[in-house]
Amino acid sequence: MLVLLGLVLALIAVLMPAVAFAQSQEEPSGAQTLLAGGMLLVIAVIGLAFYVYLSLALMTIANKTHTENAWLAWIPIGNLVLLLSVAKKPIWWILLFLIPLVSIVMAIIVWMAVAEARGKPNWWGILLIIPLVGLVVPGYLAWSD
Repeated sequence: MLVLLGLVLALIAVLMPAVAFAQSQEEPSGAQTLLAGGMLLVIAVIGLAFYVYLSLALMTIANKTHTENAWLAWIPIGNLVLLLSVAKKPIWWILLFLIPLVSIVMAIIVWMAVAEARGKPNWWGILLIIPLVGLVVPGYLAWSD
C-alpha cells in the first residue's frame, strides 16, 4: 500500500512540471528538460528503494510466519494476496482495497492482523497512518525478534 501511495505521489511530482511547461507559450529550454528528467530519475530511484524495502520486509514476515509462496512479495497484486494470507483474511478482501477510503481502513485491519501473527501488539497496524512511522512498521514486524 505504501508503495502504491509512493508511486502515486511520484507520478504527481513528475506530472507537475509537465503541466507547468504545457501552459507556457515558449518551448522548454534544455535546462528545464534536464531538470525534469533529473527529478524523474530521483523519484524513480526513491520509489524503487521503497519497493525493494517493502518487498523484503513482507517476504521476511511471510517466512517467519511460515506462509507459503513468500516470493509473492515481489509481484504487485501478489503482495496483497500474500499479506492477506499472513493475516489469515479471505482473499476476496482484495476487492475492498480497490474502494478509495475503505482501502485505508482495510490496510490498517490487515496490518493489525499481521502484527498479531508476528506476536506483536495489534496497535502496530494503526501506526501505518502516521506518515514516517508507517515506513518503519513493516521493517519492525519483519526483522524484530
